[in-house]
Amino acid sequence: MLRDYTLALVTGFLLDCLLGDPEGLYHPVRVIGKYISWLEKRLRTRGGNLRISALWLTASTVLFTMAAVFALLRLLRLWGWAPWFVGAALLDWMGLAARSMIKEARGVEKVLGHGLEAARKQVARIVGRDTQNLNEEEIIKATVETVAENTTDGVISPMLYAFLGGPVLLWGFKAASTLDSMVGYLDEKYRDIGWSSAKLDDVLNFIPARLTALLMICAAFLTGQDGKNAFRIVKRDHANHKSPNCAWSEAAAAGALHIQLGGTHDYFGKPVEKPTIGDADRPAEKKDIHRANRLLYGASLLMIVFLCMIGFL
Repeated sequence: MLRDYTLALVTGFLLDCLLGDPEGLYHPVRVIGKYISWLEKRLRTRGGNLRISALWLTASTVLFTMAAVFALLRLLRLWGWAPWFVGAALLDWMGLAARSMIKEARGVEKVLGHGLEAARKQVARIVGRDTQNLNEEEIIKATVETVAENTTDGVISPMLYAFLGGPVLLWGFKAASTLDSMVGYLDEKYRDIGWSSAKLDDVLNFIPARLTALLMICAAFLTGQDGKNAFRIVKRDHANHKSPNCAWSEAAAAGALHIQLGGTHDYFGKPVEKPTIGDADRPAEKKDIHRANRLLYGASLLMIVFLCMIGFL
């Protein structure tokens, strides 16, 4: 099965590079998101211990998603290998987010020339922090951080799980990632209902985050950026985040670009203090968004080559 998983993943990756997420396509993540919203409301209405309810929210979302994908692929397999392969490749394609992330980042880069208000609205599409008071450099840094973080969440982690367990494991990860993005916060509203989702996401991204940092360091060397400094900053600042995983890829990007990321930002109207990542060797500039995108693509290509070497040998 490993060869089949690898072939389906390569096909899905190529489709993602070529097509991204086409406008109008009803993405499976939206179905997962609707289930999370519905069940969260039901659990809150029912009352009781939300920390226990959180376990059901997490487990049911992940297991139901994996069961649905397994059933679909099982049905396709009854019709032969070709239908199974097409279904697996399409599911892998929809589980990857390299081109869509790059497209969103380019959107921020493009509207920066049209005024801060437009740029703030654009960057709000891809970041969780409050954006209404960000200046130009803060918008650029927020975009670079998001590209770096999503290199793990949106590309490297899904690739790894698709390689190990096909679309079933990939979409189990996607369900966990969607849970974390919707309820995995530390504020008063989500702290109890989202704790298990946040923990699961941390566990699932533990190895991929460290692998992503290594891949981004290599990508920095290959794309003409400072891979040596990226390695130095990763070694020094990989723990400078409340998440055990996020700082790895952010440190690689900060080091490669010679800018400083992290620091205190507002979330839901309240400042959240975070350590800084990297050195402020120079102010962040608009071209850094393009450079961060190159790191994402470079890491993605290195990962797919690495997996092909294992899967086809």
